Amino acid sequence: MAQAITWRAAEDAHPARDAARRSMDAVTRKARQDWLALFAEDAIVEDPVGCSPLDPDGRGQHGTEEIAAFWDKTVANAERLEFHITDSFAAGDEVANVGTIVTFLPGDMRMDAEGVFVYRVNDAGKIRSLRAFWEFERAMATARPS
Repeated sequence: MAQAITWRAAEDAHPARDAARRSMDAVTRKARQDWLALFAEDAIVEDPVGCSPLDPDGRGQHGTEEIAAFWDKTVANAERLEFHITDSFAAGDEVANVGTIVTFLPGDMRMDAEGVFVYRVNDAGKIRSLRAFWEFERAMATARPS
């Protein structure tokens, strides 16, 4: 089995980069409460940004209750997830990570979502927004046996 998180990007400490890494760690451990605790109460998650089968109206998930429901609909249904980050750009209160999220699905299937994953934090280091720029159809086209 591959490593859950491979990081081949800038390592410099930055509040948003640190929050992003904590988020990925919680997801790979399937630690729902740890992940939810990373978000500010008024946070928004757009994963992916825009309309998709995961978010038909493209408004994102607002607040911890909707973000928890997003977890239950997505992460909870994956057998496991891996993050392969190839670059990371921190500026202001945000970081943009470039890479691939590999989702291992029930039925011995896997799917790769290549994209740019942008985290913004507040002064306390809590995630204010998570915006994942990846294309649903393009990721679905990578579905194959694991």
